[in-house]
Amino acid sequence: MNFRKGPFFDYGGMFSPFKTVVFVALFIPGIWTIVSLSLDRLGARPLTEAIHQYGDWTIRLIFISLVISPARIVLQWPALLQVRRMIGVAACIYVLTHLWLYYVDESFDVTMVASEIALRIYLTIGFTALLGLVVLATTSTDGWQKRLGARRWQSLHRIVYVIGLLAVIHFCMQSKLDEWEPSVMAGIYVWLMGCRAITWYFGRGRLPVLAMAGMCVTAWALTVVCEALYYGFAVGAPIDRVLMANFSLDTGIRPGWVVLASTGGVALLGALRQLIKRGPKLRAA
Repeated sequence: MNFRKGPFFDYGGMFSPFKTVVFVALFIPGIWTIVSLSLDRLGARPLTEAIHQYGDWTIRLIFISLVISPARIVLQWPALLQVRRMIGVAACIYVLTHLWLYYVDESFDVTMVASEIALRIYLTIGFTALLGLVVLATTSTDGWQKRLGARRWQSLHRIVYVIGLLAVIHFCMQSKLDEWEPSVMAGIYVWLMGCRAITWYFGRGRLPVLAMAGMCVTAWALTVVCEALYYGFAVGAPIDRVLMANFSLDTGIRPGWVVLASTGGVALLGALRQLIKRGPKLRAA
């Protein structure tokens, strides 16, 4: 019997430095928040800030887990799949901590917490995403995969895309006017869905770099336009000025450029990977 299972070993039972580094890294944001809270370094409302930090990292981890599939195809790096489950479970732990801290902030009043979740739509959306993460984390084990069968298990775990959408909506509604990171997440979500559509069109396991690069530009454009429309309707900002802000550094780096740089980086690495792979064939020819 092979007892070498867990976060430190690969599927073959060999010690995996890659999995070990990822496993340790997943604890760092949570520990940092706990230490900052204990040292009273989270501002005037430390518990509220801690709640937000755990919630923010939940969404970031969800998106990191979602990026793994297209990145694995483009970079031809199968080892990425070995950390996807780990990252998903970490996202569930972070969101449960997020809820627990909110419960503490409400003075352990279950009735108040339940009524807030029921009456505030952004909390309802967030709680629905939380329940989805709990289901996915619970059924992420090899045992559950065998019980459900590969096809049903895969179908169930595709709800992670719905969870990602709910997380973006919750993030946008909760952030109010501070929409920088939510806009980035929304743009990356568009890119992820586009990559999934491309994979479906070309066949499973295929994600042409040019098609993905086109999706990067599409995600950038939609991020820029949606950001301008949001500020135009939410605070009455001139839409044309918000659009033009994307071509100036006076207001800092806008979300659209972060979306383009991050998604385009994956496409660029994929293109370099293809060039490296073709190099020996070209020399042989």
